[in-house]
Amino acid sequence: MSSFTDSHCHIYSEYYENIDEIINLAIKNNVLRYINNGTDKKSNIEVLSLINKYPNMYGAIGIHPENVNDYTLEDINFISDNLNNKKIIAIGEIGLDYHYGKDNKDEQIKLFELQLSLAEKYNIPVIIHSRDATLDTLNTLKKYQVKGIIHSFSGSLETAREYIKMGYLLGINGVITFKNANLKDVYKEIDLENIVLETDSPYLTPEPFRGKQNNPSHIIDIATYVANLKNVSNSELAMITNANLERVFHIDNLK
Repeated sequence: MSSFTDSHCHIYSEYYENIDEIINLAIKNNVLRYINNGTDKKSNIEVLSLINKYPNMYGAIGIHPENVNDYTLEDINFISDNLNNKKIIAIGEIGLDYHYGKDNKDEQIKLFELQLSLAEKYNIPVIIHSRDATLDTLNTLKKYQVKGIIHSFSGSLETAREYIKMGYLLGINGVITFKNANLKDVYKEIDLENIVLETDSPYLTPEPFRGKQNNPSHIIDIATYVANLKNVSNSELAMITNANLERVFHIDNLK
C-alpha cells in the first residue's frame, strides 16, 4: 500500500512536547512524509533544524500574513539565504488574511509580493494562505510565474477552477469532515489530480477527533473520508496525491 504525505503541518516545540512521539504516531498510520511550514523568523529557524533531524520531513519557510507587523527585511533575506537547502521545497506559509479586517491590507500585499518575487526568482513553489481575501490573492498570484499549493482551500468551485487553471494544487484537510462544511460538494467536482492531503497540525483536527490537538497521523482519517467521497481506495488516493506533489515539488521516495 502506498504511504501518505502530510503536505502542510506546523510541527514546532511550541505546540508539541515530544516531536519524536508525533512522528512515530504518524508512521504507525502510514503517514511517512511531512512538509513542515514556517510562519515567522522563530519557526523558520526551527523548521530548518527539524528537517535536518528527520529524513522524511521537508520544509517550507516564509512569513505568514498574520505576522506582517513584525517582520524585517532581514527575515526576508534569511528566507532567500536558505533556499539552496535541498530539503526546503517551498516558500510558505505566505499569503493574505483579511479575517480580522483590512487595516493592513497594503502591508500584507507588499509582504506577499516580496515572497512571491523570491519564489519566481529562484523557481521554487509556494504554499499559499488565503482567508477572506480571494480576489486579492488571485490578482496578486497572477502577477508572478509561480506554482504550488492553495493551503486549506475552502472556496467555491469557480475559485477552485481558477486556481487549478493557474497550476495550483488544492490542500484538503480536516475541515472537509466537519458536519457543517459544504466543501464535499465542491470537491466532488474536482479531479483527484488537483488535490493534496494536509492536516494543518496542530489545527483543524478532523471528525471524530475535533476539539483535540491535531497531528500528522490524522491524514489517514482525512484520506478515508476523501476516498469514500471520490469512490477510490485509500491506496489509490495515496498514489495519486503523492504523484501530484512530485509534479510540483522536488520530493523523493513518494511511492
